[in-house]
Amino acid sequence: MKALLVSGGDAPPRERLAARFSDFDLVCAADSGLDVLREWGLAPHIIAGDMDSISDPGLIDEYPDAELLRAERDKDDSDTELGLKALAARGATRIVLAGGGGGRLDHLLAIRALFERRLRPQEWHTRHEAVHLLADGASLEFSSEPGETISVFPLGLGASDMRSEGLRWSLEGLVWGPGDFGLSNRATEPRVKIRAGRGEILVVRLVEPESTGS
Repeated sequence: MKALLVSGGDAPPRERLAARFSDFDLVCAADSGLDVLREWGLAPHIIAGDMDSISDPGLIDEYPDAELLRAERDKDDSDTELGLKALAARGATRIVLAGGGGGRLDHLLAIRALFERRLRPQEWHTRHEAVHLLADGASLEFSSEPGETISVFPLGLGASDMRSEGLRWSLEGLVWGPGDFGLSNRATEPRVKIRAGRGEILVVRLVEPESTGS
């Protein structure tokens, strides 16, 4: 089951994900992510969070069919974590996260830390980035403009046995430990393919706002 989780702050343009809206079985707004969904014209199945950053609490009333999971402001989980847990509890097995951060470094680091957990998104889309999680042996292939910036970061204890096609600097033969990464690689072909080997990796694409990021 596929799900879309929308958090407030630094959301991608609607056109980045619009073609995939029909693929999502569940849509969850995390706090001010409801503002984004309203702008996109997409109704949530779940609204989760403490609602401290939503533009107008009255927006909630516009979605009477949505399940409301209201939390206290003083809580252990972030609104994004609440959304992840709600979606997983309802059967979501692949979660795409849109937005988050909103210019705060601590919020960005918190989302980055989620990728080290068992319960995590498989994609993360911000206004200028598209982030993909690749587990051991998984592949990602996408269309790209030559010169597009692509960075790769290992998770956990590191990564090795990676493969790539269409990058200026190949990932083949690299052995990364904790703290290693490949920053600001560049696409050289209209199609790029990256395969994880041993260890999980995050692929970060710098995407123009008008791009679909397909």
